[in-house]
Parts: sequence; structure tokens; C-alpha cells
Amino acid sequence: MKEKSKTLSIKERGLASFESIMWLFTRLSALGMYALILFAMIGALVMGARNNMNLADVMRWSFMPNVTHVESTDVPDLEPWATPFWKLTASALLLVATAHGVHGLVVIADDYIVTEGGRKIVRLLSIVMMAGMSLMGLWIIWTS
Repeated sequence: MKEKSKTLSIKERGLASFESIMWLFTRLSALGMYALILFAMIGALVMGARNNMNLADVMRWSFMPNVTHVESTDVPDLEPWATPFWKLTASALLLVATAHGVHGLVVIADDYIVTEGGRKIVRLLSIVMMAGMSLMGLWIIWTS
């Protein structure tokens, strides 16, 4: 005789739990970083980097699209590289990468810290550090 399979609600399956949401965030933020890096690389090549920059300079621009990464190259006009569009792209990459990295550190810390109080302290310090570093990074991107 075949048993009927039990149907579980979403809450019982755990798909809406905080851990599941953060697992999904980790995967999507990694994909987001790849997409932003690829977008910046293609943008650089379209704007003339293939003729005026070496591969190292293109990669440096791709991982952080900031005009200061183009100043030391043979690019004749820096104006298209310093637009608010590229600053927004750099800001998005900074924020996604910072959140992704801090979440990874918190997950690792949770594996080694056994007390609940210790975990809360590490999480609080991580959030404060993430906010501080993000604000400093955004300040540098928008004022350079």
C-alpha cells in the first residue's frame, strides 16, 4: 500500500525563514556583482578602452568604475568616464560587494562563536563596520 505524501505549508518547509532569505541573498548578490563587473567591462570597451588601455587598467575599471582608474592611461578625454551614471554603477557595486562580504563574515563567525551574546556582538560590530566602510567608499566615489 502506497502512503500519501504529506503537504507542508511554506512556513513548515522553512522557505520563508531568515536563513533561507539570506542564503538566496548571498547567491543573488554574487550574481549581481558579476553582472555589474561585466557591465563595466563592456562599457569600458565601448568607450574606447580597447585602444587606449591595457588589460590591467580595464580590469581595474571593471572592478571599480571610478575615473581615477582611467587617469593614468592613454584615454584622451576623461569626461565620459566621470559621469554620474558610472558613479551610480560604482556605488551599486560597492554596496552589493560590502553586504555580500559582511554577510559571509557573519556566517563564518556564527560557526565559531558558541554564545548567543557573542554572536549578537559580532553582528552589531559587522553592521557598524559595513555602514562605516560603505559611507567612506561612497564619499570617495562621489567626491573624486
